[in-house]
Amino acid sequence: MRRLRYGNTSTYLVEGSQGFLLVDTDYAGTLQAFYKALKQNEIRVRDIAYVMATHYHPDHMGLIGALMQQGVQLLLLDVQQASVHFSDPIFARDQIAAVPVDESQAVTISCAESRGFLKSIGIDGQIIHTPSHSVDSVSLVLDEGTCFVGDLESFEYIEIYGENTSLQKDWEKLLSFKPKRICYAHRPDGQVEPKESENRNVKK
Repeated sequence: MRRLRYGNTSTYLVEGSQGFLLVDTDYAGTLQAFYKALKQNEIRVRDIAYVMATHYHPDHMGLIGALMQQGVQLLLLDVQQASVHFSDPIFARDQIAAVPVDESQAVTISCAESRGFLKSIGIDGQIIHTPSHSVDSVSLVLDEGTCFVGDLESFEYIEIYGENTSLQKDWEKLLSFKPKRICYAHRPDGQVEPKESENRNVKK
């Protein structure tokens, strides 16, 4: 796994048998910075087979359309289909020439189908729906212990929001996999290790 930070969002490259799966991109307009970050990691765009967004807010999907034009395939979850163009009016308002996402060219799967699909591209893991941040938010959970959660609020926020919330339900699902590291999009260091107390607090 490699972390790229070329703007305000940490994005991640997960290596599979067909190339890398890119988890999230930054805002539209950061393409040149993205190229520079790839070069620093000795990676080329053609080394990236798939891109997925943890959700379709502008700072997570801004480069997807441009990457699709260069041959990167979009991995789209069915729970995200209605949100693919959520950011279009935001880019228009900000007068940023973002390449629109053509979802008709995406590989669209359900979360239930994700393990089989990921296995077919050499990645052991699955994608789960974690909608507490936004209705289209998903998290990628690798069997080796890494979770990519995008903008999911950290476990500690359950005490602020209260129990039996959608955030707690999301964390119960995630922590049931006994993750070794949680990769966020907006933490300075990108990732944290779950505390033992968090794993113990998962409802059985």
